[in-house]
Amino acid sequence: MCGIIGYIGRGDSFPAIDNGLRKLEYRGYDSFGFATSCEGKLHVEKSVGKISRSKLKPLPGRIGIGHSRWATHGGVTVENSHPHTDCMERIAIVHNGIIENYQSLKRDLIETGHLFRSETDSEIIAHLIEENMELGFEEAVKAAVRRLHGRYAVVAISRDGDKLIGVRRGSPLIVGVGEGEFFMASDIPAFLERTKRVMYLDDEEIAVISERPTFRSLKDDRVIDKRVVEIEWDAKQAEKGEYPHFMIKEIMEQKETIQRAINQDEKEITDLAGKINGAYGTFFTGCGTAGRVCLAGEYMFSRVARKHVNFVVSSEFPNYQHFLTDRTLVIAISQSGETADVLEAMSAAKEKGSTIISLVNVMGSSIERESDHSLLTKAGPEKAVASTKATTAQLALVTLLAYASAGRLDEGKRLLAETAARVNDMLNPRYEDRIRKLAGIIKDNENIYIIGRSLNYPMALEAAIKIQEVSYIHAEGFAGGELKHGPIALIGKGTPCIALVANDEVRSDMISNIMEIKARGGYIIGVAPENNEVFDYWIKVPDVGNASPIVNIIPVQMLAYHLGLLRGCDVDCPRNLAKSVVVK
Repeated sequence: MCGIIGYIGRGDSFPAIDNGLRKLEYRGYDSFGFATSCEGKLHVEKSVGKISRSKLKPLPGRIGIGHSRWATHGGVTVENSHPHTDCMERIAIVHNGIIENYQSLKRDLIETGHLFRSETDSEIIAHLIEENMELGFEEAVKAAVRRLHGRYAVVAISRDGDKLIGVRRGSPLIVGVGEGEFFMASDIPAFLERTKRVMYLDDEEIAVISERPTFRSLKDDRVIDKRVVEIEWDAKQAEKGEYPHFMIKEIMEQKETIQRAINQDEKEITDLAGKINGAYGTFFTGCGTAGRVCLAGEYMFSRVARKHVNFVVSSEFPNYQHFLTDRTLVIAISQSGETADVLEAMSAAKEKGSTIISLVNVMGSSIERESDHSLLTKAGPEKAVASTKATTAQLALVTLLAYASAGRLDEGKRLLAETAARVNDMLNPRYEDRIRKLAGIIKDNENIYIIGRSLNYPMALEAAIKIQEVSYIHAEGFAGGELKHGPIALIGKGTPCIALVANDEVRSDMISNIMEIKARGGYIIGVAPENNEVFDYWIKVPDVGNASPIVNIIPVQMLAYHLGLLRGCDVDCPRNLAKSVVVK
């Protein structure tokens, strides 16, 4: 996802917007740029590549905007980088999202004489504002965005004015309230060093900041009162500290984050469990890694609560709206709280009057605010694109809810507290050394397969995602019992196969599946509480019963990290991926 930062204050804006973009590097990008307003002139600098390797000169002015871009419309070029300006270079804008009707708008603008410098959908916004500047800057922005179809967060400045203007529909935009300075950003870490006080824009709202922020509805122009929210995150949590990469830092932080996740208000957990038990049909929905957690939740509720819940990947959820009623419960899971497909699924559910519970990591995010009830996973800022600590925090919360739905909340809390303690013991230098050694053995393979059964089948799918994301090795996860139905044809001599094993009722079936792979020459990596003669390499995990998905995925997260390092990959910002997917 692209990154946005805007600033208005008493001093020069450039240090704040430059630092803000650097804090958003974890989101992934291929180009970036800045624009400031000073003495009736716009100053714009743009570049392809990484901010840390750039030599762009500082720009003057106390008002500025910055943007880091992942290419969507148009290639990776300086011309396609943000900020974009209008024909007369009176207006500069930065934009996240996709303008669905940009082609027809661009044709209309060209016919009226506008000249375009880029291939992007974003540039049309600057020209649409230019079309209405006789109304004044603020009214011109309103008129422009009312013509846009799709999702967007836009921040604009003018060479003539002293205003920072932001609007949003479907993409996050947050106002940071500092001492004599204000920020607009797509994510809190952009300004967390300077302030923890924030104000959230909702959809179809415009924020105008001069001496202070004012908020209005784009629909009826009414003034909206906003409260200032204090963010609990510590700025140090968003830094690497002594670690070389965010990913390994966040893997190691699971020593604490699992315990934080289950430190919830018992009455709230009990109340939510009651809503699950009282619902007429319950759906989990999420995307990517969060989707695998949802699938694990489907298994967990069956196993622990003897309750049938359904998992539907969010991008497909609207196809299931025919089943939804005002008695249906939807549990949405997202790390960022801004995932576009999850928001679309929630919208489909709301049309049917369904109740929505969300599990998110970011307080004040769109998904949290659009939900009827929400639980925070409390994992703290997660900056590596590949999710680790947020994943296990989500798994812990889903497990807690399952036990609460079964009327066994205390038992669930004891299990998860024990699991957190065992993870703390597990994540030590010797353990990492053993996984680093394994990475060295298998790093040159182009295919890795992962199998699991029962609660660990969803983790086999998640393990594949981690290895794909971070090392670019082709990885696939399968249910152990599905091997004979096709996947076993992929096994050859030396093919690495990771087996996620728990001491449960399917253990003997898993060992049989592993022996089938071994008989065909596969190299068996056993992730299990106990060693077995069929393993070629054993990674020990604690025996934690129904919490086995949590402990079994952690060593694969670490393996993916070390595979990525050995293969020369950018482990924090994998190619083509974004931390938060806010476009469909």
